[in-house]
Amino acid sequence: EGGHVMYMPTPQDVVDRMLELAEVSKEDLVYDLGCGDGRVLVTAASTYGCRCRGYDIDPVRVRESLENARQHDVDQLVEVEQKDIFTLDLRDADVIFLYLLPKLNIRLIPQFEQLKPGTRIVSHLFDMQGVQPDTVLRIDSAEDGFEHEIYLWTTPLKFADEE
Repeated sequence: EGGHVMYMPTPQDVVDRMLELAEVSKEDLVYDLGCGDGRVLVTAASTYGCRCRGYDIDPVRVRESLENARQHDVDQLVEVEQKDIFTLDLRDADVIFLYLLPKLNIRLIPQFEQLKPGTRIVSHLFDMQGVQPDTVLRIDSAEDGFEHEIYLWTTPLKFADEE
């Protein structure tokens, strides 16, 4: 596997809850950073009819995501590119999904600080150290039998009080 990114798909029932928590609507532009097989993008596009952009460093995942979008007939709504997420301009995003290791989430903070107010950031399993989430949901997945944590932040980010 390419370097620091381990790939594990998010169970579908967790994906559904993440989209609900983010209150995704048709008008939203949804980003998925580290999009894996594209299931978040495909679910968002097919459920809500919104436009989605996914990025993954692994070309195999990019191909899988595009194929997944085609199979679900949402390829006109879903763009996926192989890119380094730390170089992206995220300012037109309404909702951003993350399933990255905590140290990578922290590296994205400078990009998140440029987002327009009211942008929702949702992370599966991992928090963003030093940043106060609005909501932390724990849900039991019927699919894998495990408890999953989902974090929601809304911009502007609220930093934990500097002691």
